[in-house]
Amino acid sequence: MSEQQRCPWGVGDKQYEDYHDNEWGYPVKNDIKLFEKISLEAFQAGLSWLTILRKRENFRAAFLQFDFNKIAKFDKNDIERLMQNKNIVRHRGKIEATINNANRAIELVEEFGSLGKYFWRFEPNIDERPTDFSWENLRKIAKNEKSIQLAKDMKKRGWKFFGPTTAYAFMQAMGLVNDHVETCFCRERVEKMRKKFIRP
Repeated sequence: MSEQQRCPWGVGDKQYEDYHDNEWGYPVKNDIKLFEKISLEAFQAGLSWLTILRKRENFRAAFLQFDFNKIAKFDKNDIERLMQNKNIVRHRGKIEATINNANRAIELVEEFGSLGKYFWRFEPNIDERPTDFSWENLRKIAKNEKSIQLAKDMKKRGWKFFGPTTAYAFMQAMGLVNDHVETCFCRERVEKMRKKFIRP
């Protein structure tokens, strides 16, 4: 595929291109994958996604593949261990937020049955989506009504490092919206997957 057929942001780095082509925007309902994305979005704050993507396998090893049931049991010793891990982003607030959020994830599963069931409740309706999927238009969209609602609800539930903009980036990555540009070869592929996708 030529570079012109991808979203502009997904061009120029092989790892980024693989992520764009094979993951970004594909609908996800697996709880572990959803929690991983939320956690990595928090670590990304102030950094580029490519920085996090390059360290993703290190994060997975450090956080037990993002099994929130296990992370919820992390204690002060685990925090100090992670703070010494040079292969991840060593930010105490973000590490503590991940542990906090693991506990909040367990609460969501107890209430809704799965994280998937909770998050997919915030999928925007067709009439809430733009009709222009050009790069010029999409790059202006940093949040929407549903991401604002999601962030507000999660804040009320005690989640950390998850605002409306982060919520929208999460929705884009996990396929709750399809924000591949009109000319991107992935747009039609993702659209077909979303039509076949059985919402949790």
